[in-house]
Amino acid sequence: MPDPRHERFAQVLADYSTSVGEGDLVLIESTPLAAPLVRALYRRVLEAGGHPEVRLGFDGAAESLLGKGNDEQLAWVSPRLAGDSQHADVRIAIEAETNTRALTGIDPARQAVFARSRSHLRDRTMERAAAGELRRVVTAFPTDASAQDAEMSLPQYEDFVYRAGFLDEDDPISMWVALGERLARLAEWLGTKRELRVVTEGTDLTVGVGGRTWIPCDGKENFPDGEVFTGPVETSVEGRVRFSFPAPHAGRLVRDIELRFEGGEVVEARAAEGEAFLREMLAMDDGARRLGEFAFGMNDAVQEFTGHTLFDEKLGGTVHMALGKAYPESGGKNESALHWDLVCDLRGESEVYADGEVVYRNGEFLPDLF
Repeated sequence: MPDPRHERFAQVLADYSTSVGEGDLVLIESTPLAAPLVRALYRRVLEAGGHPEVRLGFDGAAESLLGKGNDEQLAWVSPRLAGDSQHADVRIAIEAETNTRALTGIDPARQAVFARSRSHLRDRTMERAAAGELRRVVTAFPTDASAQDAEMSLPQYEDFVYRAGFLDEDDPISMWVALGERLARLAEWLGTKRELRVVTEGTDLTVGVGGRTWIPCDGKENFPDGEVFTGPVETSVEGRVRFSFPAPHAGRLVRDIELRFEGGEVVEARAAEGEAFLREMLAMDDGARRLGEFAFGMNDAVQEFTGHTLFDEKLGGTVHMALGKAYPESGGKNESALHWDLVCDLRGESEVYADGEVVYRNGEFLPDLF
């Protein structure tokens, strides 16, 4: 039996997240596992007057290239990808994986070469998005692999995914509009602050944010969404941070990451599992050792850690920080081929200070601040 949530999902992505209109070239990127959503989205784009162009990847392609390709093949970039990054009006990427750990056995140095060779495409996409030339959204379709990572059955994980996007509600778009208004007020208030200090077990970290722009994320670039972020002052980060959640990246899972910063740069790095990979990513380029993003997770419909960053970084009561590339719309200037989001849970004993004043305690902003 067709799941009505697929149609609702497609409606939100096309009508709300990317505002597909007459004549828009709309890239829909996914795998065959997301076929029910891709079909619904294709129809919705047509109804809106757009031109849907589907790009389906296949299982094992990245593993084959990274495992067997020579240096020239690793660095080669398809002209089609360059054209897509330059000419599309809308890009909708739907993650749907058969095996989320398929790249675990790949040499991290080869992954770094692959990432660097394509960083200019990501940079161009970010530039066009910041300039309003491209509407884009990244989302995820529930699969057995992701459900297994979350330690849920597939039906349980489907319910989690659709609840996180308010897709179990009759009018999800109105709920995203309401959350967006709250996040906009928070972003405006945070924009008046110069410095944040995060204190919890294993963490005492100071981050300069003066003069930077806070971005409210209301389902227009990630879906589901629910965060406010900025680009920290590049030389400002000082202290220690322990990331309590495991950190997935490029098909790997690194556990219990601890970093120490001086002058904005990582000077010590440890991990209980995956430390060699962590160090390889930090050595990717000059910007990989600095933060490109600092954010508060504000989606209270997401309360379970799942091992999928798209959801985990939105989890209400958390902060996350990204090593590497900053988003230009935030005012961040850090450049890197890396952008790796790391999540810190603040729902236990914790405090966040803004310009020396406690504004956030145990996973929540104090009442009546914004």
